[in-house]
Amino acid sequence: MPILTQAFARTRHFFHLFKIAVTGSEKEFTTGNINRAIFLLSVPMILEMAMESLFAVVDIYFVSHLGVNAITAVGLTESVLTLVYTGAMGLSMAATAMIARRTGEKDPAAAAHAAMQSLYLGFAVSLLISIVGFFFAKDILLIMGASKEVVDNGYVYTKILLSGNIVIVLLFLINGIFRGAGDAALAMRALWIANGLNILLCPLLISGLGPIPALGLKGAAIATFIGRGAGVSYQVYHLLKGKNLIRITKKHLAPAIDVIMSILKIAAGGTAQLLISSASWIFLVRIISYFGKDAVAGYTIAIRVVIFTILPAWGMANAAAALVGQNLGAQQPERAETSAWRAAFFNLVFLGMIAVIFMVAAPGIIGFFTDEPVVTGYAVQCLRLMSLGYIFFAYGMVLTQSFNGAGDTRTPTLINLFALWMWQMPLAWVLAIGLKLGPQGVFWAIAISESTVAIAAIVLFRRGTWKKVNI
Repeated sequence: MPILTQAFARTRHFFHLFKIAVTGSEKEFTTGNINRAIFLLSVPMILEMAMESLFAVVDIYFVSHLGVNAITAVGLTESVLTLVYTGAMGLSMAATAMIARRTGEKDPAAAAHAAMQSLYLGFAVSLLISIVGFFFAKDILLIMGASKEVVDNGYVYTKILLSGNIVIVLLFLINGIFRGAGDAALAMRALWIANGLNILLCPLLISGLGPIPALGLKGAAIATFIGRGAGVSYQVYHLLKGKNLIRITKKHLAPAIDVIMSILKIAAGGTAQLLISSASWIFLVRIISYFGKDAVAGYTIAIRVVIFTILPAWGMANAAAALVGQNLGAQQPERAETSAWRAAFFNLVFLGMIAVIFMVAAPGIIGFFTDEPVVTGYAVQCLRLMSLGYIFFAYGMVLTQSFNGAGDTRTPTLINLFALWMWQMPLAWVLAIGLKLGPQGVFWAIAISESTVAIAAIVLFRRGTWKKVNI
């Protein structure tokens, strides 16, 4: 009986904490129990990323019914869109680090001012990408190795998403602002609105229903733009009218060159770090396209499934970044370090379980998306080989984000430069082309190089130089 009583009490305590995390009613994370702080920040971030994962899987599910050409067009477009995500996430990293530090210093006015400066940078980046996407969508797909058939089928999809990239940039950036302030629940709700609407619209606009015409791949792009636009509208409302830790008013609108330059310095490191990673992924897709559209389609499906598991893990990593930034601002570097190590361990447990599931159930998982035997073979192979690196990847992603949360974007940039450009890309080419392993060689290169990133991050994080970064 006492055992049942204890179990009931623990269950009730868990759901009590879960409610606090989801509602965002607690926003002080520089004091108290570290495990509690990690839980309260991680839960909404994990749920936020889980919705992003769900969208990725649902989107490719409906697109997959349009045929291999459509899947290939989406895969090639997604590889280019990683450049958009790179700019958005680089700015988001900078915003999170800057605002977390100001929040830890208990200076909400300075945090709001920094938020507005980061938005100015976001608008500038988005405008440049929109111009390129509007005029050069076909050329971009051709450069990525698409056949004329794939280009004709998918260039409108590419054009809409690149031209309307502002909703992607702002969604990432503003959520970074909210996370830096410790308001992870608000960031979660914004993404839920964006992707929830996207998931509802995707089948309607792709396949049509009643008076709604079937738009095919074009419909998938429009659904994404509308959904993410709705999420951004929700974010902007709370930035301007909400009662949150971050609220932008007229006094914060004036451009501040010194703050912009500080954000730009951090964002440059974060963007370079992610650009290295994105360029590597584009290079890998280009190698895989050498083996035909079935290989690209299989890789695209597998990557969407991988994203379904990786993004919730990134939620844990983002929580670690916010905790590191806030605790450094509160002059508590040891608490910042402990938060990062504990978050990394929790991430290890999660991704370790996912790796086992992928090894056992990969054929059944991929079978949900396609019944093309060649495509399925490539996808299953990719899923199993990439999951071999999950245990290392769990630590790598958390510690990398912890560097970023401290404002030290230089260290993970150097790690990525070595592990991805000087190691992953040549290794993928040698294994796939030189040793004639085909796409399997690329999948092995990914698992090996991501493990290398994790080992380097562990070694450098222990040195503790990130604790001395001033922003």
